[in-house]
Amino acid sequence: MDGRVDQRFAAVRDVFAGLLESGAETGAGVAVWHDGRLVVDLTGGWRDPGRGQPWTADTLVNVYSVSKPFAALCLLLLVDRGLVGLDDPVARHWSEFTAGATVRHVLAHTAGLPAFPVPRPAEAYADWALLTADLAAAEPRWVPGTAAAEHALTYGHLVGELVRRVDGRSVGRFLADEIAGPWRLDLAFGLSPTDQRRCADVGYGRPDWAATVLGAPGSLRRLGLGNPAGALDPGVVNSPLWRAAEVPAVNLHATAAGVARCYAGLLAGGTLDGVRLFGPDTVAELLRVQYDGPDLLLGRPVRWSLGMQVDDGEWGMGGVGGSVGFADPGHGFAFAYVTRHLADFDRVDALAEAVIGCL
Repeated sequence: MDGRVDQRFAAVRDVFAGLLESGAETGAGVAVWHDGRLVVDLTGGWRDPGRGQPWTADTLVNVYSVSKPFAALCLLLLVDRGLVGLDDPVARHWSEFTAGATVRHVLAHTAGLPAFPVPRPAEAYADWALLTADLAAAEPRWVPGTAAAEHALTYGHLVGELVRRVDGRSVGRFLADEIAGPWRLDLAFGLSPTDQRRCADVGYGRPDWAATVLGAPGSLRRLGLGNPAGALDPGVVNSPLWRAAEVPAVNLHATAAGVARCYAGLLAGGTLDGVRLFGPDTVAELLRVQYDGPDLLLGRPVRWSLGMQVDDGEWGMGGVGGSVGFADPGHGFAFAYVTRHLADFDRVDALAEAVIGCL
């Protein structure tokens, strides 16, 4: 284990050490901002299943749906600049799009397109034009705005194609230029060969993990997570194809410090270290609940904002496997956990409880 912790948050270090010692964690990072300062920045374990490469401060890992708010922020920055309206029809900016959804529906998981409509192999993740064309021609599963289901794999292509149509840059390039660069966030969609060499390999915490996550054959969950093939397969997710591609719903590669730093900026109203990216009104609209009810893919009630889940005052997003980024305004902290050990969220719960205990 390596890193730094303010003495007030020593209990967080102790919990993290216990997770590593027990084997509940094999490689991860945890970071916490409180009152405008980085107070926890820890890494531990290994980047690889053979335990030959230690996890270091610059190790990147695929964080699954922790990605979604970062894709949303790219589009919301264009909203903030007056280039897109939340209630614009998607087709105003993406002429081939036929589903009748608005930009707001896309951002809030109510667009009716929670699964790619055409079965595709894993190689399709490298073909942005193919997958966005599939979505443009797809029939929505419900009237947009009337129901919600997490757009598990489609979200990033819907949001990202809007970014591309309005701005001209891919969502990965836009994130790097307009958000990650100005706010100094170590995270990206579509890694360079150099950054790929910093990546940790994900692996299952238990052999049946992927089958459990996918759900029953024929279910919306399986349709949403299983096509294109391979999103839960380490053989795909650890490959150069996946790491170089932009799959903005699920393939952000990040450090915990990078994710937590972004949430700290949002918690501060859109300005971080004197760099304003978002106006307060845009941040307020980002966090406002747009849908409150059953999520048809997750099978539970969800309060969706524009790209995040809102729960008991906290807002953020977790990814299958245990990574998470969120802010807790009531306690004044931003939190991130990133892991290669694909399992449940009990590790996050223990660490977050330790943070609150310290406060």
